[in-house]
Amino acid sequence: MTDISFDGRVAIITGAGNGLGKDYALELARRGAKVVVNDLGGSGSGQGQSHNAADLVVQEIRDNGGEAVANYDSVSTRQGGAGIVQTALDAFGKVDICINNAGFLRNGRFEDLTDEQIDVIIDVHLKGAIYVAQPAYKAMRRNGYGRFLFTGSASAMFGHAWQANYAAAKGGLMGLSHIVAIEGSAYGITSNLLMPTAQSRLAAEMDAGFMEIPAFAQAVQSADYAASDGRVEVPFNTPLAVYLVSEQCTSTHGIYSQNSGRYAKVRICAADGWVAPMGSTPPSVEDVAAHWDGITDGAVAHEPLTVYDEFTAVAAAARRQGLI
Repeated sequence: MTDISFDGRVAIITGAGNGLGKDYALELARRGAKVVVNDLGGSGSGQGQSHNAADLVVQEIRDNGGEAVANYDSVSTRQGGAGIVQTALDAFGKVDICINNAGFLRNGRFEDLTDEQIDVIIDVHLKGAIYVAQPAYKAMRRNGYGRFLFTGSASAMFGHAWQANYAAAKGGLMGLSHIVAIEGSAYGITSNLLMPTAQSRLAAEMDAGFMEIPAFAQAVQSADYAASDGRVEVPFNTPLAVYLVSEQCTSTHGIYSQNSGRYAKVRICAADGWVAPMGSTPPSVEDVAAHWDGITDGAVAHEPLTVYDEFTAVAAAARRQGLI
């Protein structure tokens, strides 16, 4: 297999001063990419700021013979997002890759979350990704090529107690990536979402208070971790992330998971369901209750990739059920 190279490519990575972003930056640079290392330099809970984190990563890349520049703008403002992309354009003349990785945690019970705990997470994870992606998208469109990677979370896709604000933001990124993939398909731009699993500095922000939820505590305690020993470290995520932003990867509109060295596509599917009898009269609530088993039966499933694909899936289900 030919080595995957990023010679001549320019990558922006937000939150690249530590953890996942740092590892992505080092690997992309090692493979020839010119990298914009963006990091505000805050803590795992989003407190404070410093140039040190980004500067150290840039220096490490340069010491190893690579090319990189630092950027310290916050992703949480439109001006910051524009500044990050402008840094790439000023230093390297273009943008080929944008990995939206910046983020932090502010955990708490759903019922207790304050406006501040909600807003700051939405601002950085969701709005921040939009603010960086928009100017990056415009630069990519001009060149007819681009690779986006948004950082999702199993907390949004599958659920994690005490992370309602975080999961809501990460769920929003899933929808954002889908739309960037659809619109970008006209201009050589792909977009995918990665759900990483890693013991990073954000893990220190986790509060075990979520164990107060009996069903969730049972899930934590009964999970089989036999395949996970030594395999929930940051570097296990990097191969998948780097491949997804490579020229060789033409897959788009996808959701991918890395957990303990298992790499997998995650699908959003709709069951074949129950189709009400043809005609303009909707069924009753009692009809829905009577057909609940069919509505929830996953034996046949569809994976719509646009809103309109679902209409086709409905017609196929109606035909199978002898209605048309």
